[in-house]
Amino acid sequence: MKILFVTGASPATVFALVPLATAARLAGHQVLVASPEDMTSYVTSTGLPVLPVTEGTMRQFMLEDREGRALSIPADPRERIRFNGEGFGRLAAATLPRLRALAADWGPDLVVGGTLCYAAPLLAHELGVPWVRHTWDLGEPPGMDAGAAAELAAELAGVGLDALPVPALWVDICPPGLSAPDPAPGPRRPMRFVPANLRRPLEPWMLRRPDRPRVCVTAGSRVSGQEEVAELAELARTVEGLDGELVVAAPQEVADGLAAVVPGVRAGWFALDTLLATCDLIVHHGGGQTAMTALHAGVPQLLVPTIPKMLEPCHRIEARGAALVLPPGEQSAARVAAAAAELLAGPGFRARAREIAAEIAAQPGPDRMVRVLESLARS
Repeated sequence: MKILFVTGASPATVFALVPLATAARLAGHQVLVASPEDMTSYVTSTGLPVLPVTEGTMRQFMLEDREGRALSIPADPRERIRFNGEGFGRLAAATLPRLRALAADWGPDLVVGGTLCYAAPLLAHELGVPWVRHTWDLGEPPGMDAGAAAELAAELAGVGLDALPVPALWVDICPPGLSAPDPAPGPRRPMRFVPANLRRPLEPWMLRRPDRPRVCVTAGSRVSGQEEVAELAELARTVEGLDGELVVAAPQEVADGLAAVVPGVRAGWFALDTLLATCDLIVHHGGGQTAMTALHAGVPQLLVPTIPKMLEPCHRIEARGAALVLPPGEQSAARVAAAAAELLAGPGFRARAREIAAEIAAQPGPDRMVRVLESLARS
């Protein structure tokens, strides 16, 4: 069987698909990953074959229309979610020409696309093969689909559709106790979340629990701009005041700069699943893969999301007692420090996080999901 996996335009969207793609390849199937050019190094680092399908970046698709005109980010949170969906629609439109050429040469039997990879259903519909929608994390708001469908109206009409197709199957890595109240349509099968990372050599200290609480701070894999780096540095300085050991996980070029403003900090591109096994708390931006990796490790989280779509999933983790959320407007240094101290002092947060980790461990693994895909392709 030939399976085409379609990623988004950020490392997290690559890593989410890696466990199933790898399991399919180990089971003897032919696997090919299609991704934007700037994501290909992340795919190849996992040992999977990749073909680039656009030179565009997610920043371009979000902040420019198809003619290259600048767009303004809406202030209203609900409008921002739809706006983000439109950006993913532009990403899909940009990748379709090369995806069609790839399909003509290779002929996939099945297409697996990440949650917001809207080119996947269009391509599968054209080819007459099943489309599988693979969640990236705890789920995306429905407004994203609405924005993408509006942006892709011409492409949908071109293949005889007036709406986005319903997937033949959802591969759902969200722990059952954290599912969205109104999931998107389509049959679902659960699959265990397995962390994937861009690997670097480990250091012995990562495997040892220190005498003091170890706190990890991260803003994800896409921190790059001066403002984002300054925010990460400020977050690190705030947490540094706690009686604990601070570790900052960041792209290496950002980590190197942090040493100058936060003396003595351990910073670098660390394999988060390995690092979190010896951490007592993670403070982060609410990114889906980061949150899932912390849940997998059973580590309490202080969530400081900056993008509206992240808020609802973050609040679901908080409702389970495994995290505290500081929404925009409540992320002062004093509140961050107080919330972090509360999470470290209260054993209940750790207990609830470990309960969710047990839920994740009980889910069927990617190898079992491969058998489901095999049946789907034969049907």
